[in-house]
Amino acid sequence: MLFRTSIIIDAAPERVWAVYTDVARWPEWTASVTAVTLLDPGPPHLSQRVRIKQPKLPPAVWTVTGIDAGRSWTWTATAPFVRTVATHTVEPHERGTLMSATLEQSGPLGRLIGKLAAGLTDRYLAMEAEGVKAASEGP
Repeated sequence: MLFRTSIIIDAAPERVWAVYTDVARWPEWTASVTAVTLLDPGPPHLSQRVRIKQPKLPPAVWTVTGIDAGRSWTWTATAPFVRTVATHTVEPHERGTLMSATLEQSGPLGRLIGKLAAGLTDRYLAMEAEGVKAASEGP
């Protein structure tokens, strides 16, 4: 099951990238994340692990599986019978930056879990996008 959100941000891509990749600070600008623990410190890099706690969901450990510095990163979380892959993208846009996030759930229970949690997933992706926008456009 695939979910996607995008938003145009009135800020330079470098600013949006800096905000978006400062994962430890996500709880400051999105209510969809209540706690972040960097298991491997630093900005997103291959094999980095990050534990994220979100309301109504069990904690998940995300592992960075792909990165194009300044443009995108992908990370993956696994649970029994479900694999979740999220990609975060920052692109130049005529009005600043186009920020996109996709989340795909697969595995034997991926589609079922995706359907059951679709409303929550859509809300959290929208909250994340709005939070990146506000934090990037702010002081």
